Amino acid sequence: MATLHERQLYRERVLTALYEATEGNRLLGITGRKLRNDLRIPEEDLAAACTYLTGEGLISVDWEPGNTPAMVSLTHQGILRMEAEEQERG
Repeated sequence: MATLHERQLYRERVLTALYEATEGNRLLGITGRKLRNDLRIPEEDLAAACTYLTGEGLISVDWEPGNTPAMVSLTHQGILRMEAEEQERG
């Protein structure tokens, strides 16, 4: 089981990877398999991060059987959050 710090880190990494890969386009997404492989996040922790971020309204997920993310994309709220963070960084 991931620690609180690890869970928070996984969530941020998922959001960042989605934003960078899709360039803020809601119509694009990433497969769960690609996210897991690229970010090296354990499958159960990726599912937990995606569930949390979906609950916050930041991403949408199409699920495969067994709680595995099939396709993950940013929502409008997710894009707004990532754009605000990008603006803060300059």
